[in-house]
Amino acid sequence: MPTPSRRFESVPPYLFAEVARAKREAIARGVDVIDLGIGDPDIPTPKPVIEALCAAAHNPRTHRYDESANGWPAFLNAAKEWYAKTFGVPSADQGELCQVIGSKEGLAHLAWAFIDHGDVAIVPNPGYPVYKVNTLMAGGEVFEVPLREENAFLPRLVDIPTEAARRAKLFYVCYPNNPTAAVATSEFYADAIRFCRDHDILLVNDMAYATVTYDGLLHPTALQAPGSVEHVIEFHSLSKMFNMTGWRLGFAIGNPGAIQALQAMKSNIDSKQFGAIAEAGAVALSGVDNRETMALYAKRRDYLCDGLAALGWEVPKPKATLFVWARVPRDDMSSAEFCAALIEKAGIVAVPGNGAGSEGEGFVRMSLTLPGDVGGERYAEAVRRIGESGLVPSRAGV
Repeated sequence: MPTPSRRFESVPPYLFAEVARAKREAIARGVDVIDLGIGDPDIPTPKPVIEALCAAAHNPRTHRYDESANGWPAFLNAAKEWYAKTFGVPSADQGELCQVIGSKEGLAHLAWAFIDHGDVAIVPNPGYPVYKVNTLMAGGEVFEVPLREENAFLPRLVDIPTEAARRAKLFYVCYPNNPTAAVATSEFYADAIRFCRDHDILLVNDMAYATVTYDGLLHPTALQAPGSVEHVIEFHSLSKMFNMTGWRLGFAIGNPGAIQALQAMKSNIDSKQFGAIAEAGAVALSGVDNRETMALYAKRRDYLCDGLAALGWEVPKPKATLFVWARVPRDDMSSAEFCAALIEKAGIVAVPGNGAGSEGEGFVRMSLTLPGDVGGERYAEAVRRIGESGLVPSRAGV
């Protein structure tokens, strides 16, 4: 057969494929694996959403192509209203919207819509691999801005060289953050928008975890800043907010030109999501209460973080996302070595921080989603195993 295109030479193995391989090998050895790897909600999609899908699937209108301009109208209308209600941004200040087949698809195709050979995208390190990989596949170059603990895992805009900013078209940010679980502030967004305005860059705000928050936190958005719609496109996903990862549904909102460029790219690649799924998504956005799921995540977070602290491994409790981001509790192991030891000695799958970028070295990511856990008992078991493994020295976190 012919060889694949040269663009694949620049693409590293997908992080979670490596995690899945290690998990399979452990299971093959007969290990009772506690999988704290990928953050895939384990709680079923809320019943009203499922019922809405069933009803819509019986409507022949959903069986045909969606020939709307930007997406299923009921879904986009619900998204507009949800955004206004949740974040206080009226429709007049939201720009345009388009439906995406999950935010991963939209984020990837945005790079293809904007990046030419020689163009630059500014991406976070550590960060969701989709930003970097699709910039490279589109023929562009990547400038990685480090996210470091001393700056609350926010990029230092003053450290971005003028030459990189001059050539950049896109600046990807993600808050609440995957993988670090960091949160942003309104002040950060205002500074980032000024930076993008000064350099004619589009700020790409990935908000897949927008409402996956704890302890009463309401996370800000970039579009809350006055005049931001000229410089911002945001991606929102129903995957984590409503336990709908497999449904593949989300939306982009913001700058009209950016939305139309993305939609033009998509019109040559996909024919939108199944209309019945979009109808069900509209029901989710129009008032489904998923607070019970968030309360369970918070309980798991407390079991894990408090339990590890009792072992001497101090890790910060996340205010948002499905992840705990912790420093490796010993200085004689890399992130990958520590995660390998976790599988070998404790039967626990976690993600090495450097899998999301070089700046993630020295950290490990653990997920708050775990099939089979009812009220945190499997997290308590994970803590017990880690304690018995001897992997956490008594001096950890001190």
